[in-house]
Amino acid sequence: MTEPFWKTKTLDDMSRAEWESLCDGCGRCCLNKLEDEDTGHFLYTRAACKLLDLKTCRCTDYPNRAKRVPDCVTLTPEVIDGLGWLPETCAYRLLDEGNPLPWWHPLVSGTQATVTEAGISVAGMAYSEEGISVDDLIDHLWKLPKAKRRKKP
Repeated sequence: MTEPFWKTKTLDDMSRAEWESLCDGCGRCCLNKLEDEDTGHFLYTRAACKLLDLKTCRCTDYPNRAKRVPDCVTLTPEVIDGLGWLPETCAYRLLDEGNPLPWWHPLVSGTQATVTEAGISVAGMAYSEEGISVDDLIDHLWKLPKAKRRKKP
């Protein structure tokens, strides 16, 4: 039995399909974030990008997202290391840092449902940024929940 691609390939060596499959669809990276000027830490809000489908946690216009949302960052292997705002649970960040994918990641579990089961998905917890000014984002701060432990069978 061969090892899965994410264990044998670097981010640079992955095909486009492999790269895209790393996204667990949690929606955390689509939340508006504020950077603490004193600490450099990023603080997440419940206010999500206007293009995020709040039920599926997928972009409603993925091919055109960078045109429609100028501050949307296209993830590539070259930029991952410099994106301190990527959630600690993000597969791109985990693999870039040499860490394994967690039990709930769809590539490991075989199902998208485990992202919700683990409490990682922002579905039902986030809301659209529309109508919220940048100055008001501080009123929408949210501490991202940690992943729940795997339930024993």
